[in-house]
Amino acid sequence: MARAGPSRTQRSQRAPQPSQSQSQRPARGSRRAPVEEDEDEDAEGDDDQDMDINGRLDDADAQLDRKASDLVRFALFMEQRRTLIRREDINKKVLASNSRSFNSVFERAQKLLKKTFAMELVELQSRNYREQDNVVAGDDLQEARNAIGVKKKSMLQPSAAAGSKTYILRSVLDPVIIEAAARTDERLYEEQIADSQENGDDDDDMPRSYGCIISWSTTDQVGALGVLHVILAIILASGRSMTDLDLRAHLKRLGLASNESISMNTQSTHKSLPIDTYLGQLMKQGYLDRIKLGDTKAAGGKRSRAPAATQTNPDENQAFEWHWGHRSYSEIGEQAIATFIAEFMVERSRDDDAEDDDDDDGKAARSRGKGRAGAEDGSRDKKLKNVYGAIERAAGGNLSDVK
Repeated sequence: MARAGPSRTQRSQRAPQPSQSQSQRPARGSRRAPVEEDEDEDAEGDDDQDMDINGRLDDADAQLDRKASDLVRFALFMEQRRTLIRREDINKKVLASNSRSFNSVFERAQKLLKKTFAMELVELQSRNYREQDNVVAGDDLQEARNAIGVKKKSMLQPSAAAGSKTYILRSVLDPVIIEAAARTDERLYEEQIADSQENGDDDDDMPRSYGCIISWSTTDQVGALGVLHVILAIILASGRSMTDLDLRAHLKRLGLASNESISMNTQSTHKSLPIDTYLGQLMKQGYLDRIKLGDTKAAGGKRSRAPAATQTNPDENQAFEWHWGHRSYSEIGEQAIATFIAEFMVERSRDDDAEDDDDDDGKAARSRGKGRAGAEDGSRDKKLKNVYGAIERAAGGNLSDVK
């Protein structure tokens, strides 16, 4: 008997069904397309984010460079006027609202100053730290700390307010280069004289020619600078301090009484400055400190304010004591001043001996002078060392170099 097959209607109702693998294949393809699109969008987003971050970093670096250049210009302007550079002025006039970036800007400005101008910003030491360091200097400092003990150890801690948050510009050129630039060259001197004659520079107010690379007449006040070095030498040889009466007595012996004036060159707005005005200027510039006696505190004394140029000193009946200012320690140094004194005294003694030889007559005197000159040349270094040691003892301790 024949098996009955499906009817026509049943066959028509049965649609051909795809296999399981065929049914899954289109669905998987439809899911892969959105995933790949999401990955592309994420990659593009990451690239945009990286570009945004790099752009912000570049902008931040460029802003730091601009602030560093502003700090360099500000420092050069202040130094030309011999005005102390205070950190609060840097924050206010250079950094403005970005005061937290001081260290980064300062570091970049230092690199720019050294590379372009051969100069650097130096933080001045506070007077309290400097004075306690002068009490016991050199290798004796640690020994004194151990002898004092734990209770008084804080009195000699160098970390206590060592910095004053006040800066100056200082040259980083090797002293050998500076000495060579300041040395007179005969050929250069003749050319400078010839140029001045061609230009008709016969006026006494015109810059003088010295025959060296450094133009002394158009930079510092040479005469006033010499007076400053003499004052520093007198204070150093008097035990690092001197009363106002003693200082004025020494200046009077040198022809600088209180009513005398110091001549200035053409770079100054005044042709001369009274000695009192000049001393006040040295105080403002940080080369000298004047401390009022009888009003001392634990900090080591009260620093007096410099009198105005057009006003009389309101404290003229008070007793004052003069000290080196922090700028003198960082720009000149005790060792340089002691060397200056020693060389002056040794050369002066040689000149006096030469004058004595000129007064003598005869062949014996000339031969004696030659022998003496040879002996002096051999003992000059020894004399310099002895005079230097005497100055160090008079100062009351080891002499410091620039700090």
